[in-house]
Amino acid sequence: MPNQNEVIEALKRVFDPEIPVNIFDLGLIYDIKVDGPKVNISMTLTSQGCPAAQVLPEQARLAVMNVSGVEEVNMDLVWDPRWTPEMISPEGRKILNID
Repeated sequence: MPNQNEVIEALKRVFDPEIPVNIFDLGLIYDIKVDGPKVNISMTLTSQGCPAAQVLPEQARLAVMNVSGVEEVNMDLVWDPRWTPEMISPEGRKILNID
């Protein structure tokens, strides 16, 4: 069965096309629930007008589908809470040279 760490590692291989930070460290992933072979993910985008709105959730879903033992991935695109740069992880902040 897949675990949350494997799902996170898969999500870290998906990058916002405009920002050189993966979607997990960018703070776009709000929740991950692994229930046996089924994974539910709540995520957001940097803005509702994000040009990658159609692409990023599907790229994330496909990345997680490649995790051993995953049979189903449900992506829930949410807007609350609204994403802010404060949500970027310390690793992402380092890449972006944000103090």
